[in-house]
Amino acid sequence: MRLRQGFRDEAAGSFMKAIDSLLNILVQQDGTELRLASQRRPQMFKGDVELPLTMPTMSAERIRDVLDDLWTAHQGALRQRGRASLLYRSAELGTFAVQLVQPEEAALEVCFRRTTAPPDGPRTAAPDEVQARVATRAGAPVADSDSPGDALVALVARAAARGASDIHLSPQRAPIIRVNGVLAALDGDPGFDAAALLGSAAHLERLHAGGSVDRAFDVPGVGRVRANVYASAEGFCAAVRVLRREVPALSELHLPPQLEALVELPHGLVIACGPTGSGKSTTLAALIQHALRIRPHVLVTLEDPIEYLIQPESAPGLVRQREVGTHVRDFATGLRDALREDPDVLLIGEMRDPETIGLALTAAETGHLVFASLHSRTAPSAIERIVDTYPPERQRQIRVQLADALRAVIAQRLVPSADGRGRVPAVELLRVTYAVANLIRDGRTAQIVSALQAGGSEGMLVLERHLAELVRANRIRREVALAAANDPAALADYLR
Repeated sequence: MRLRQGFRDEAAGSFMKAIDSLLNILVQQDGTELRLASQRRPQMFKGDVELPLTMPTMSAERIRDVLDDLWTAHQGALRQRGRASLLYRSAELGTFAVQLVQPEEAALEVCFRRTTAPPDGPRTAAPDEVQARVATRAGAPVADSDSPGDALVALVARAAARGASDIHLSPQRAPIIRVNGVLAALDGDPGFDAAALLGSAAHLERLHAGGSVDRAFDVPGVGRVRANVYASAEGFCAAVRVLRREVPALSELHLPPQLEALVELPHGLVIACGPTGSGKSTTLAALIQHALRIRPHVLVTLEDPIEYLIQPESAPGLVRQREVGTHVRDFATGLRDALREDPDVLLIGEMRDPETIGLALTAAETGHLVFASLHSRTAPSAIERIVDTYPPERQRQIRVQLADALRAVIAQRLVPSADGRGRVPAVELLRVTYAVANLIRDGRTAQIVSALQAGGSEGMLVLERHLAELVRANRIRREVALAAANDPAALADYLR
């Protein structure tokens, strides 16, 4: 009988797939890892200790027969990249992390590693299971770990030394770094298997389910890094953002002085918006750290993941930073819990869905100062983005809530500095005055631009005015300002 047709399990008296029959041996022997390689003796391990295994040498074709659907579904990736990482679930035996390697057409290597116990039985894997090594050329194992690993630490240190803000990792090409907004290759480094950043088999399962994984680490000598791991045609890739360990001061960021007044607000919602990589999280962290410096607060943050480590500035102050997926299930649940935790200030990493937005508005209406980020290019478009999240029948109610709860919108982007040594924030600041609140309530968002232009005495700042100030101060070049402006004609007027 061919292996792919299955075996009869004598103990259970039932028909089993070939792969399950093979893995049943691993489970019965309380092993943690099974390795198969064409024309080599199969091996079974419990942690680092090899267990006796009586099994004949298998050809690549025979191993493919055992793998059955696993091979069929991933043979394209194996031909293209020579490797594949996946999860295999057995209703009777549990879940196994699988590494497939095809170094050449006639060769095949497979490693099965136990990650969970059978659904209805006790966990039998050894305590050191999470340290099991995958002794093939498939790359790093998916092991439970909070450490980014020595290879990533060295890579991040090299990138940070060159002033990189972001690192893009792929198993098939050298890392690409972004320095002052410009991409460059990190020469001399091979491809990096981003599976090493996953940290657990649960994260691997999430990737195979079509999701992505966000993690944050401390890197000695560099600071914090935030990594987003995702699956692509090249394999597991990652985008790594290099952050400072300490929250920068507002003065260090060269933000407009009008922003400092926002931390004095007694309650309400303050939104920071802008495209990805525009420094929204850094600006919010700096504002909150400034608020803690002025007077003690109870701060509760909800982040995915935690980026900056915020510290209370005085003894009575308290900071409670919570990571979505680690300390709390999702933003909505964490925000609902936070309202019962006596906060003065709330930080929401991102307003992603109607429930989170609704809870943030409720918190702002009930006496809390709420800071949140949102992906939007301008202050008026941020308001429309929030309203459009809801169905038409609820949009009127949301406009009324926004008019009552919203206090300010910061829209920013980073533009190259004149000396080419960094980037400078260009900021638009909308303060929600009585007149602006009426425009929001009545759905006349297009007229907010006029209110912005006329609101300088009320602490508002038009993007083009700030760009003009940066040009006159020789912080940025005129052509850079024109490229960043929403209204180049208005910028030209401010420059005149």
